Amino acid sequence: MVPLLGIAVAVLLGACGFDVRSADVLLLTRTGQGTTLTLLINDGGSISCDGGRSKPLVDSLLIRARDLAVNLSGDATANLHLPAGPGTIFTYRVKLQAGTVVFSDRDTVHHPVLAETEVFAAQTAQQACNLN
Repeated sequence: MVPLLGIAVAVLLGACGFDVRSADVLLLTRTGQGTTLTLLINDGGSISCDGGRSKPLVDSLLIRARDLAVNLSGDATANLHLPAGPGTIFTYRVKLQAGTVVFSDRDTVHHPVLAETEVFAAQTAQQACNLN
């Protein structure tokens, strides 16, 4: 009787499924001229564009998002916040598990990982979200 109970429990658990969600890699928000862009990238390989439904993200963009998260982690831990100066077109906010980084497109000249983040946002919006 006990083996049957064990099998029944295993079948029941298998049928229910475990909806385990992977952690988010980053939440990137770009504001400024035009519409606001929001990219939520999940470590399980999905992206949500502008609050829409999650959809699969190609591996190359997921790997770049993970690399950015690692490369920005020091700035995020320090909660780097660079105020937007004159001539700013876009402001970026990248939320990571370690903290948040805020910068403008004018700050990318002196901080290469911020420049990578700016390019990543534009390319991901076009490739994964079909946005211009």
